[in-house]
Amino acid sequence: MLLGSASTYEALTPEMVGNTRRIVLGKHTGAHAISAKLEEIGITAGEAQISEISQRVKKIGDMGKKITDADLTAIAEAVVGKVSGAERTLELNNLTVVTGDRTVPTASLVLIVDGKEVAGSSIGDGPVDAAIRTIKEVVKDFGRIELKEYRLEAITGGSDAVAEVTVKVEDEQGNLTTARGVSTDIVMASVEAMIEAVNRAFAKKKAKGGKTNA
Repeated sequence: MLLGSASTYEALTPEMVGNTRRIVLGKHTGAHAISAKLEEIGITAGEAQISEISQRVKKIGDMGKKITDADLTAIAEAVVGKVSGAERTLELNNLTVVTGDRTVPTASLVLIVDGKEVAGSSIGDGPVDAAIRTIKEVVKDFGRIELKEYRLEAITGGSDAVAEVTVKVEDEQGNLTTARGVSTDIVMASVEAMIEAVNRAFAKKKAKGGKTNA
């Protein structure tokens, strides 16, 4: 009898008691389980994408949080929807945010822009605002980007909820681009969404024969 067979550890099958077998996601979930779960919820992902989704699920699981189907769907859609590596202009290298009731919120970022390391920092009305201002400041020499809309949604309840941030940005030609970011950290979800939006905006520009100003 194979160790992979459920009969080696289940005295009764779930169906015998009116239930069904479900994949429970957490810090020990492997890529095969993630792949099976994605197939179950109707999301197609490549090998590299499944690997990134698995890493994100494990990171959240390490925090002691149970990952729901809604969480997985949000994470998977954010990963699958990312601009491909060859078309990406911007990557986050490092982020530091300082905030407090008697501290001016400040964000310091190190980004890789067209292969070049670029650093910047800004203050803002809060840590999210400071981080987004910094991204705009860092990429201004490569192309103007303005934030037009920002939406935050908690996927599940609780203070450890997975947050989904959706942003809409506008480039210097007035083209609008929407992107999303997902994380249990609102600042990181916001930064991910903004970076993805910039990548999509610059990818559209390049596809139309335009150039970034690097």
